Amino acid sequence: MVAELTASAIARWRRDPAAFIEQHLYDPITRKPFKLLPAEREFLKHAFQFDVDGRLKYPEMTYGAIKKSGKTGFAAIFVITLLLLYGERFAEAYCCANDLEQAESRVYEMIRRIVDASPLLNGAARITADRITFPATGAVIRALASDFASAAGGHPTIAVLDELWGFSSERARRLFDELVPVPTRKISCRLVVSHAGFESEGELLHEIYQRGLQLPLAGTDLRAGNGQLFFWSHVPIAPWQTEQWLAEMRRTCRPNQYLRMFENRFVGAADNLFDMGQWDACVMPSLAPVPSDRTLPIWIGIDASTKRDSTALVAVTFDKKAQCARLVQHRVFVPNEDSPIDFAVIEAIVLEWAKQYRLMKAMFDPFQFVGSAQRLAKAGVEVEEYPQSLGNLTAATNNLLDLVRERRLVLYLDAAMRLAVSRTVIVESARGLRIDKLKAGHHIDVVAALSMACLAAVRGQSESSYRIDGPWIDDDEEERPKRPGWMHAGFRTEEDALAYISRVRRQAPNAQFPWHGHFW
Repeated sequence: MVAELTASAIARWRRDPAAFIEQHLYDPITRKPFKLLPAEREFLKHAFQFDVDGRLKYPEMTYGAIKKSGKTGFAAIFVITLLLLYGERFAEAYCCANDLEQAESRVYEMIRRIVDASPLLNGAARITADRITFPATGAVIRALASDFASAAGGHPTIAVLDELWGFSSERARRLFDELVPVPTRKISCRLVVSHAGFESEGELLHEIYQRGLQLPLAGTDLRAGNGQLFFWSHVPIAPWQTEQWLAEMRRTCRPNQYLRMFENRFVGAADNLFDMGQWDACVMPSLAPVPSDRTLPIWIGIDASTKRDSTALVAVTFDKKAQCARLVQHRVFVPNEDSPIDFAVIEAIVLEWAKQYRLMKAMFDPFQFVGSAQRLAKAGVEVEEYPQSLGNLTAATNNLLDLVRERRLVLYLDAAMRLAVSRTVIVESARGLRIDKLKAGHHIDVVAALSMACLAAVRGQSESSYRIDGPWIDDDEEERPKRPGWMHAGFRTEEDALAYISRVRRQAPNAQFPWHGHFW
């Protein structure tokens, strides 16, 4: 490295840093020198401009482009070039992200791969999990977690903040503030690489974006002035971002997500849950609610409220071979001031469904339904609390989105349910997803119940059993006729079946069990 990076070579490459990149920095995949995109070349031309004192003209830099534009790779190239050609002795580079794992797996990891692939550099660096050191100059590149305390006291030559749209916490904002360019170094800058985020979250990136738009144009989608270099593109900049690829992304992404990731535009957090055409494609008008079938396994989702909102129960089944969920039954109750919902009625419906089908599990929001759930459990129903935390809401919402988008949810026609879906929005943030009503007064509880039922059904496919003392799935169809009735019904032992009957009849004395007369 010392022989290669001579003073004369560095001086030559400083006049044309793009030449240094395209001759000596190798793509770790192709093992050939990088070929810069026109947008990258234009950005570099302005980024390495200096004032009369030899300081960077633009210490605040932003490179914003649509998803899959090669932003991470470009940030890695930029860090190496700045450190080796312009950095002073003991130059420091920090690669930052939302957490240490992401910091190590994105820009830092790309730098490590480029150093390893480039003949000029691969024998001149010491590489560890979170640090790359060049002994000849003392330059160091570090991965940094979203921890402002760990950045305090640093003197970065460059700090790269990757996907700043996700820096929505106060902790992340403080990290950004700690990594301000330092006046004690002539070469010190901060580089943000990201696509757009949400208008209501990630205010930091939105503030940078708004300031950048006020700067005078310096090139295509490039603005510069007041110490800030700002590139922000809404269109593809790389040859691999084809119209065919964009069309596929448009089909598979929600509208707001497509605008945010593939047009690089800031969006509101709320968007329609579905394109109603996707929902209608899952509806089979010839279907009806499934009549009583004791061999049919079902999972129930319950979203309950006594006075202020509706209560919904949704039952679905799951076809393992087709990998599809199917709507079996649903009920919705809307209260009023004079007539709040009686949860005894809800419990009776669940018990009725337990008699009509093979009830595997009832998943419920525990906010107002705990007492009823306890009574149902005593009656032999497998119940599962599903608190409405953001993590749980994200899991249920994503699962429902996937089923509908992939047409793996089979529905019967129901105008009221369709209306509820059309009035449902998905609220998205850097932390997760949740569904909400379009306007106050809209009842969307049936959608929430459907999402819980579908999640329980999908998760149920990986469970070997659902309760010790009640029905469980056994797919060995050929063996079933040879077994006693209690086993055919899905019980592990005869004692379990008798105990189940006894418990249910304490709550529902007239309950009938079609397999009861065929125990032996």
